[in-house]
Amino acid sequence: MDIKTLFVTKLYRATLPDCAALNRDLLAACRAIAADDEAGRAWSKEKGYKGYTSYASLNDLPKRDPTIAALKTQIDKHAAAFAKALHFDLGRRRLALDSIWINILEPGGVHTGHIHPHSALSGTYYVEVPANASALKIEDPRLPLMMAAPPRGEDAPESERSFVYVSPAPGDVLMWESYIRHEVTPNAARKSRVSVSFNYAW
Repeated sequence: MDIKTLFVTKLYRATLPDCAALNRDLLAACRAIAADDEAGRAWSKEKGYKGYTSYASLNDLPKRDPTIAALKTQIDKHAAAFAKALHFDLGRRRLALDSIWINILEPGGVHTGHIHPHSALSGTYYVEVPANASALKIEDPRLPLMMAAPPRGEDAPESERSFVYVSPAPGDVLMWESYIRHEVTPNAARKSRVSVSFNYAW
């Protein structure tokens, strides 16, 4: 008998070195930008996002704040490394940061399941992750196609589960291919969870 594993879904995880000072400056920048961004706060309220996101209001964060520009420089290197690990044939082109936005998720807040169309790689950098903060829930991309398949056993290895929960730590970069459906589970912490999300396009 021969069983091969095909079409593997990869999750990239790295921790930025010496990130304490970066995170301190990023946290201040995120909160200052949120305080000034009336449009972003209004959009978040209208969409029922418990907290703040600059997703629909600001598209120039690296130009707006030098700390976010410094973060982009580091994330660019990780995106290139992940693209290489995925064996992307980029030709003479390269992946470029397409969008980057701030997320401040208050206690009880969630971000329901979604994908990131028109992008190749998506991910999040975690600035502040208090105890009991939200996990990232990643869905097997085959799930909508399984039709009458039985559920996976509770003892199934992580690679065979329908959902995988990843608990990030401050300084972590997580990346995945943009077609992978994911969500942020309810924030059970007593403090907000602060992160910076991004997309890379080809």
